[in-house]
Amino acid sequence: MSFLFLSKLLPLFLYPLGLSCLLLLTALWLCYKRSRWTFIPILLVFFILVIAGNTQFSNNLVRSLEGQYLPQENIPSAEAIVVLGGATRNHEPPRIMPDMSDRGDRLLYAAKLYQQGVAPLLILTGGRIEWFGGESSEAESMATILELMGIPRQAMLLESKALNTYENAIYTKEILKQRQIKNIILVTSAAHMPRSLAIFKKQGIKAIPAPADILISDRNLIENQFSTESRILSFIPDTESLDRTTQILKEYIGTFIYYLKGWL
Repeated sequence: MSFLFLSKLLPLFLYPLGLSCLLLLTALWLCYKRSRWTFIPILLVFFILVIAGNTQFSNNLVRSLEGQYLPQENIPSAEAIVVLGGATRNHEPPRIMPDMSDRGDRLLYAAKLYQQGVAPLLILTGGRIEWFGGESSEAESMATILELMGIPRQAMLLESKALNTYENAIYTKEILKQRQIKNIILVTSAAHMPRSLAIFKKQGIKAIPAPADILISDRNLIENQFSTESRILSFIPDTESLDRTTQILKEYIGTFIYYLKGWL
């Protein structure tokens, strides 16, 4: 099995939902064996879901990554803006065109920076994993959407082979070398920025961070202090908080794996 497949498969069992499923299977096995310890994995599932789905826990976990590179009011000029894939959904029925995903803010931000004259070139990097189907690469989908925003196609360079963040950096480096580009602005999700920037720096690429897709605002961090109602609601687990916790755990696990591989 390829590293790419294992990197997608194994972390699923470390995320709150996957780990809870494993523990429930363990509980079923213990129940079948009539073990008196059946309650332990069930109790662990309860605590995992309550904590991972807690709004305040989730918000603070998100800020631990997003707070490392906060957006700047004034971005310095550079030779190119590099936009990492993950911002689109493929053009396939019933869609009549590519859609922006929940990470689509990175495209809006990249378009804004280009229109402000911060850089004259957009480098869009992202392929398409074959076993998920689909024909168009993420780079092609991003280019289609950016054209609808008024960005000329000749201002874009597409890199359509990268299947993970490491490959984003490797293939982008080749383009930068060919074009003799020395400095770039890196646009990706704020929570993804620490890992992405470390990988690009490891490749010797001088990158200015321009984070987008901010999940947590300053107000979100203190919203449970506003009223009794907000405190009650922030304590009860919800799927949105569980999803945010999972996203951040994905980044931390990815960072650890990339460190072991020597990629950052």
